[in-house]
Amino acid sequence: MVNKEFFAALEQLEKEKGVPVDYMLDRVGQALITAYKRENDGMTDNVYVVPDRDACTIRMFVRKTVVDDVYEPYEELSVEEAREYKASAKLGDIIDIDIPTKSFGRIAAQTAKQVIIQGIREAERGRTMTEFESRAHEILTATVSRIDPRGSYILEMISEGEKTEAMLPLSEQVRGETFQVGDRIKIYVIEVRKGTRGPQIMISRTHPGLVKRLFELEVPEIHDGTVEVKSIAREAGNRTKIAVWSNDPNVDPIGACVGARGARVGNIVEELNGEKIDIIKWSEDPAQFVSAALAPADVISAVMAPEGKSCRVIVPDDQLSLAIGKEGQNARLAAKLTGCKIDIAPASQAEQSGPEGNAHAEAQENPHAPVHRLPHHVSEARADPGGARAGRLDHP
Repeated sequence: MVNKEFFAALEQLEKEKGVPVDYMLDRVGQALITAYKRENDGMTDNVYVVPDRDACTIRMFVRKTVVDDVYEPYEELSVEEAREYKASAKLGDIIDIDIPTKSFGRIAAQTAKQVIIQGIREAERGRTMTEFESRAHEILTATVSRIDPRGSYILEMISEGEKTEAMLPLSEQVRGETFQVGDRIKIYVIEVRKGTRGPQIMISRTHPGLVKRLFELEVPEIHDGTVEVKSIAREAGNRTKIAVWSNDPNVDPIGACVGARGARVGNIVEELNGEKIDIIKWSEDPAQFVSAALAPADVISAVMAPEGKSCRVIVPDDQLSLAIGKEGQNARLAAKLTGCKIDIAPASQAEQSGPEGNAHAEAQENPHAPVHRLPHHVSEARADPGGARAGRLDHP
């Protein structure tokens, strides 16, 4: 089969869609073999295709063995038959017989066409999958293409020329955020899975990784590694605490994140539609880290328990409610940020103990659960696995 236009079309397909010519030639070969086997029931795997890009030809051969008595006509041929293709043929020789592709019927041609089309689709899906897999745990800008009646947004995303759609479900939306068709929003790619109709991209607006990546975009010192994000605790749409550390003693990590006149953090807050952000300086000393994490409350003292998983914090009496926060949010986020159970006590009652002298405001899984306070207003914040969404920054 000689067709220069066919090869030119494959080269054009490679330029426009990035589907390699060699890949498509392999698919064409498989299509021709499938068509030939359909027309010749009983044919085995002794059929192969040889494409030649330089000569713009695709030739198909059936390989047969020369034998005395022919029992399998699709695999064997007699000496007399063999000598029609090779004059010096003898017993045991392997003869490759050229099969004219024009001899295929209409059904076989349609089969080949469908396999070729399927090959193009698979190549495009594979290329799209590869591209978006490389963007996992990154930020992408997406356009709202339509709104599902159940409240989910269907977003169109483009990366390096590859276009696909993804659903932003209610569970990954920030409460109170609304978008219109055509709006451009930033989303965090949680995971990319292989689906039957192309890549399935799991996206989020609530993931702590979104905040981390926004800081990387806004703060050059984080992007180049001078300042490092150690941990994040987030209650999306309400408040985020982020712990940062500078690898350069001459660079203030908090100042770098805030920016001149708060410009850098201000841009992030605007992208998150007003979500409050507390920037905390990380410390190797757990007690010092816990004290900083309870900002904006002042801490008189913080003492880690011997097992190192809980911390006793003393705050001024007038700072107790600030340390706990509305509905326990500040203590809950601090516990998530540090990974510690935090017991908060007012200075006036720090020395008292026992069930009648303590109060417990526990950071529960439900961030809106009421804070339970007993007579002397001591509170406790536990790093439970529910509640605030903590950032496990396992990805670079």
